[in-house]
Amino acid sequence: MLQPKDRIRFQHMVDHATEALNMIKGRTREDLDNDRQLNLSLVRLLEIVGEAASRTSESTRSSHSELPWIQIIGLRNRLIHGYDEVDFDILWTILQEDLPPLVIQLKQSLSDPQRNESIQSVSGQNDH
Repeated sequence: MLQPKDRIRFQHMVDHATEALNMIKGRTREDLDNDRQLNLSLVRLLEIVGEAASRTSESTRSSHSELPWIQIIGLRNRLIHGYDEVDFDILWTILQEDLPPLVIQLKQSLSDPQRNESIQSVSGQNDH
């Protein structure tokens, strides 16, 4: 079951991953090298996905073990701490191959009534 704060974190992950996917539509791998704003934006969006994952409770991570928690959080750590050694070929592969199924999994987790407790309203709650 998703606790209210974890539900918000899942939504942050979906929102930022989806934004990254929208940014790369019609773009090429070379655009990462040539468009600094795109480059910086994508790195930041993936950092946020990883940060939200790292703030998700252990119990939620355990109950959603199908999600690649270690890889998501590891990417965040690599992007932040290895900012000067980011391999943009790997980043592009993550964006193209790993992010779309992650968004699907997260959306399924958010909408699955069997796995989530009924939350009347999380509107007005802000967990930034």
